[in-house]
Amino acid sequence: MNNTHLAEITYQLRLRVARPLRLRVGRLGEVELPAGDYLYTGSAKRNMDARIARHLRRVKPLRWHIDYLTVHPDVTVVDVKRSVLPECALNQIVAGEVVVPGFGSSDCRHGCGSHLKRIAIDK
Repeated sequence: MNNTHLAEITYQLRLRVARPLRLRVGRLGEVELPAGDYLYTGSAKRNMDARIARHLRRVKPLRWHIDYLTVHPDVTVVDVKRSVLPECALNQIVAGEVVVPGFGSSDCRHGCGSHLKRIAIDK
C-alpha cells in the first residue's frame, strides 16, 4: 500500500499550566507562559494513538515544541480531542491568545502564527 497520500488526522490537546513558566523550547529559545489553560493543535499522518500516547508520557526525547511542555511537571494534559478538519483550519477556529509566536507551527503555510493558544477557562 502506498502511504504517500494518507490524510492527516488532527487533534487538540488541552493543557493546564499550573504556574507561570519560563523554559527553553528548541529553536524558539526561551519562552514564557502565564499560568492557565492552552489548546495545542497538531496532526499525524499515521498511528494517531501512538502520537497521543507519546504526548501523555513525561519521559521522552524532545522532538517537537509540544514535548517541552508535556514533560514539565507543572503542565498537565487535561483533554484530548480528535478532528477531521485540517490542522490549520482547526487551529484558526480557536479563540485564544498567541503567547508564543511560532510554537508548533514551523511548517505552517496558512499564517496561523502559533498552534498553541491560551484560552479562557470554563467556569
